[in-house]
Amino acid sequence: MAGNTLPRVAELERLIKRHQELYYNAEPAISDEDFDALWAELEDLDPGNILLRRIGEDRADGWPKAGHVMPMGSQAKATDPESFEVWAEKVAYPAYIVQYKLDGASLELQYEGGVLMRAVTRGDGTIGDDITPNAVRMRGVPPRLPAAFTGGVRGEVLMARATHAAKYADKANCRNAANGLMKRKDGSGSEDLDLVCYDAKGSVPSTARRAAPRADSGSLFDEPESASNNGESPFADELGKVAWLEAMGFFTVHMEIFPTAKDVVEYRGKVMALRPSLPYDIDGLVVKGAAIDEADAAKARPDLQIAFKFSPEEAVTRLKAIEWSESGALYTPIGIVEPVRLAGTTVQRANLCNPDMIRSMGLKLGSIVVITKRGEIIPKIETLVENPPDAVEIGQPTVCGACGTALLDEGTRLCCPNEACPKKELHRLEKWLTILDIRAFGTALITRLHESGRVRRIADLYSLTAGELEGLDRMGATLAQKILRNLRAVSELSLAEFIAGFDLEGVGLLVAEKLVKGGFTTLDALFAASEERLLAIDGIAETMAATIVKGLAAVRDEMLAVIATGALRIREPIALESGDAAASPIFGKSFCFTGELRSMKRPEAEKKIRELGGSAKSSVAKDLDYLVTNDPASGSSKNKKAREYGVAILDEEAFLALLDSALQSTRPAR
Repeated sequence: MAGNTLPRVAELERLIKRHQELYYNAEPAISDEDFDALWAELEDLDPGNILLRRIGEDRADGWPKAGHVMPMGSQAKATDPESFEVWAEKVAYPAYIVQYKLDGASLELQYEGGVLMRAVTRGDGTIGDDITPNAVRMRGVPPRLPAAFTGGVRGEVLMARATHAAKYADKANCRNAANGLMKRKDGSGSEDLDLVCYDAKGSVPSTARRAAPRADSGSLFDEPESASNNGESPFADELGKVAWLEAMGFFTVHMEIFPTAKDVVEYRGKVMALRPSLPYDIDGLVVKGAAIDEADAAKARPDLQIAFKFSPEEAVTRLKAIEWSESGALYTPIGIVEPVRLAGTTVQRANLCNPDMIRSMGLKLGSIVVITKRGEIIPKIETLVENPPDAVEIGQPTVCGACGTALLDEGTRLCCPNEACPKKELHRLEKWLTILDIRAFGTALITRLHESGRVRRIADLYSLTAGELEGLDRMGATLAQKILRNLRAVSELSLAEFIAGFDLEGVGLLVAEKLVKGGFTTLDALFAASEERLLAIDGIAETMAATIVKGLAAVRDEMLAVIATGALRIREPIALESGDAAASPIFGKSFCFTGELRSMKRPEAEKKIRELGGSAKSSVAKDLDYLVTNDPASGSSKNKKAREYGVAILDEEAFLALLDSALQSTRPAR
């Protein structure tokens, strides 16, 4: 763990402890989703933190204490489809058992010979409060079972939404109301609570080991499956466990079985849409395999099951229309959805990426969908929930709006194939100025110059005169000279930056750096590259290799024209002692500077970075490697973004050490 993260880790520990105390023993001050975000941040910054292996403790003074039959630990969490699928790939179940994650207070019922002896709260996970006098007044707590079962039954104490609205609307939510009532000394209000069960551990005498009769207990969520009685336990697996619970007279949680992780993700979207109509609050799904694993269940945080939670960054809405965003050669579908609150904002637009996504998800106008918004990205449509009967097919543009050329639908992209398309030319100019980080050249100015015909290619920028700029509206001599001075101040680029500036399809700075690291260290070498040679580079697949070869051929003349202006040269790559670019701590890395450096001016630092094969950026993004600042603990926007994205933050001393290390690893090119 980096030293500069220690203050934030300490703050997270304090916040998590405080909110656990409020959650279990008072009135929660934040939502479950906000608490999960704190927990996830601590996991990211300090994965080995001991707090992550502990659970919160509920307690109430005056109640007798009792140990658990089953350790009542916590669950690992996934708050988005990507992290869930990572877990699913690791466990690789042939089928996934999925249950509603009930948003209540945990309770364990303990039976001896089929007779209820104790009802114990979660407590510290091992010992809890014995609230039996209150539990026997709850619905779904049978005092005697139809089988001589000895062991524990676990469930969640819940308050129905209808009951909360009718009698306890002064409480913030159903969970808070239930948590308070279940521990009242006089037991009043316990009759308004329900226990819904999902787990059990124990045995029946061998003489009683027979198929349990199906009881008409009325599961509040679903119909039971058949019971199973293998061995000393009256159930052989998780399916049989829930069936046995229902047969014994318990209310049981809704359960489904799915063959793939993708099916679970899709089902989660449907449950999100169904959630408001359920009788009880739920905050996600619990996903597990069919086999009972007592050793894993005994862990404070079991590995073989996961809480696939809902997130404030997700919502269910309706797809109303499609807009096709035009950027360069690409036409990207943007979904217009019914307004919905998402992560604190009202969302009406969501990204759909490409035509294949529309087709693969089976989307139509009118589809009910799940949308997500994570980080600072545009909301994205993740999952189709259902297509109502009145949903209609989605159309797409067939010709380029700028040049009239028939669009090419390649599935992963819808694009204009005309290399001379005015829209493509303008986008390339904008990309070049972005790579050079020339802020004085705004979008409005470059658009005016392009539309006038004066600047159609990148090389045209370098023949501009101050007089030409002064002739434009609202352009004085001082501003014109400043713009040209900023343009010509960048007199050299790395090969990767040069390539990225020409806006080749799919070839950004990271891909361009891969090409250089893969041995293509000159422009001539890239022009001569074959698809087969490019495929030898790690991370370059067949489609990308073909795109690079085709793209370089299309812009070859324009690249050479830029070099021919004499205004800019391609900086030769650094040769390393080891012969391996990866040996340098700066080669291929990106840096952003904020605040003042004591040892040198910022332009000088940026120049040194470029000379050593790195790149200098003006802003913090997810792909940034380092933020350099003399105040790592500050609350500046760049510092906040760096922490949010997991970007390493260096003070000046650490940066200079990195610079020195890079200089020591380099030698003049031979």
